[in-house]
Amino acid sequence: MTGTVRLHRVIRSTPDKLYRAFVDPAALCKWLPPHGFTGTMHEFDARVGGGYHMSFSNFGTGSSHAFRVRFLELQPGERIVHTDRFDDPNMPGEMQVEITFRAVACGTELSIVQAGIPDAIPTEFCYLGWQESLTLLAQLAEPEIPDGA
Repeated sequence: MTGTVRLHRVIRSTPDKLYRAFVDPAALCKWLPPHGFTGTMHEFDARVGGGYHMSFSNFGTGSSHAFRVRFLELQPGERIVHTDRFDDPNMPGEMQVEITFRAVACGTELSIVQAGIPDAIPTEFCYLGWQESLTLLAQLAEPEIPDGA
């Protein structure tokens, strides 16, 4: 058995800017780790068939877990589909994540579906982690900061 989470958020930013936050290694390290975690990017290749290897470290305990992402579909400003696989053999299986971006009157509607979450991870923890990450994504992508500021 595996779990699925579905998230929906409207962020005051453009689809292109939000898309960039999902395919830029420095941006991912800034917003993807949930509260209390830091992120380290080990490898990155932003093309279909490429992907990245990243780890999250618990700032309080120092423990970490690593995972690999493989990009299956990259449509700039519209859609990303990728797989996630944990390095830990106790977390078997492959998750599939679909992210869609749609321009709306006040920004971008962001929809995320993550399927195949291993039983070892309670789905509600995954949902909570995503909510925290999306708050950090909005903090990164919403400001309009002019060059030279």
